[in-house]
Amino acid sequence: MRLRTAVRDIPGRFATGAYILHSGLEKWRGPSEQAQMVHAMAANAYPFLNEIPAPRFLRILAAGEVVTGSLLLIPFVPNAVAGFALTGFSGALLGMYLRTPALRKPDSVWPAPAGIAVSKDVWMLGIGLGPRRRRGRRGRVRGMTGAAAERGLEIPFTDFGVSVVPTRSD
Repeated sequence: MRLRTAVRDIPGRFATGAYILHSGLEKWRGPSEQAQMVHAMAANAYPFLNEIPAPRFLRILAAGEVVTGSLLLIPFVPNAVAGFALTGFSGALLGMYLRTPALRKPDSVWPAPAGIAVSKDVWMLGIGLGPRRRRGRRGRVRGMTGAAAERGLEIPFTDFGVSVVPTRSD
């Protein structure tokens, strides 16, 4: 079997995966009070969840966390697959954060004290959405086509916007 994860990706995947896996295992054995609290918060953001009993919802959530954490921890799982799972998981958490006004300051996306724990999950979304294309031997991004590939240009993300930078010096 071939290792499908670059060594540089292992620390982020390990830290995130271990945290999510641990959280899922803790929820799997969660008491009914925890099930009621977690279910109420999730159902407030996603009303269709009201149809699922709280204990069953907690088990489903725990199973999802165990699977997501495991995908991140197994180095043979490609980055794209692990990233897809992490993006879905963290996207749902951030959706709940954005749909629950009590977690945010009034008229703002910034967290209120009650929302800090959930708002911090934005880092998981960043890891899940991280670039999946790797550079080939010549510095070009594999899979890039068209005029940008012919000129050897890449479009890196910066803190202030997007810029086009040459990847070769001719």
